[in-house]
Amino acid sequence: MSTAYSVATSGHVLASLADRDFAIARAFDADGARTLNPPSVSQGPRRVLPGFALSLGYTILYLSLIVLIPLSAAFIKTSELTWAGFAAIVTSPRVVASYKLTFGASFGAAAINALFGFIVAWVLVRYRFPGKRVVDAIVDLPLALPTAVAGIALAGLFAPKGWIGQLLAPLDIAFTPAGVLVALTFIGLPFVVRTVQPVLEQLPRELEEAAVTLGASPWDGFRRVVFPAVLPALLTGFALAFARAIGEYGSVIFIAGNMPMVSEITPLIIITKLEQYDYAGATAIAVVMLTLSFALLLLINVLQAWTRRRQGAES
Repeated sequence: MSTAYSVATSGHVLASLADRDFAIARAFDADGARTLNPPSVSQGPRRVLPGFALSLGYTILYLSLIVLIPLSAAFIKTSELTWAGFAAIVTSPRVVASYKLTFGASFGAAAINALFGFIVAWVLVRYRFPGKRVVDAIVDLPLALPTAVAGIALAGLFAPKGWIGQLLAPLDIAFTPAGVLVALTFIGLPFVVRTVQPVLEQLPRELEEAAVTLGASPWDGFRRVVFPAVLPALLTGFALAFARAIGEYGSVIFIAGNMPMVSEITPLIIITKLEQYDYAGATAIAVVMLTLSFALLLLINVLQAWTRRRQGAES
């Protein structure tokens, strides 16, 4: 009796399992096949984070309100001038002299910061010494300090009777183009240091040790291993320092002297024209500076991309 009951029960269970498998198979044949099939190529990759279209819309809106519309307003205001009037304003001797000083001093300050900023970043990353955190914090001081305060402090230090000016009296730094260079170097240093420092921290020291093990001198190891890896970041820091120096105003006017044709920067001329209610003239000079700045930054970015491709090809 028990044997027959067991057989009947087993048969019932097997029949139930068979019915279930048949039902599942039919369900997948009808609708579930689409679930099992891999997604077609035309559907495109699925995004992990939703809301891409909304985020992109907010990004474009924000950039338009903050960047694109103000810049386009400068071009629109400048369009009120004729070509002859525009050329007369932007090529006047006083304005051209300010171009030379602004772009020349900005380039020189960025080059100085590229050299010494790299040294500062190297010391902060590779060495331990008392007061290291204090030095690391001082690097960011030009970013936190108001530009007017920085200009007054630099003018007081480098004036003929200042602490440093007394020692450098024959050089005549304050109230000359040299003072402009000093101010632009002061405000541009953090951009180079903070751009190069993370790259040096992530660079494995084993590469340098391997180069030395293979017979390379310390200088060859630095030139062939460290410097190529840091060069793109160094160019980025140079570009950031250069861009910041071009538009600097507050820290320069107190130490420059602001003598026309000698130590007058272009932003000061723009401010002067705005005070004279010459809005079209001010925007015309601003458009020239904007165009030249974009061209130089584009050139630096192209050089940076070429450097990355070259390093990738060599590796």
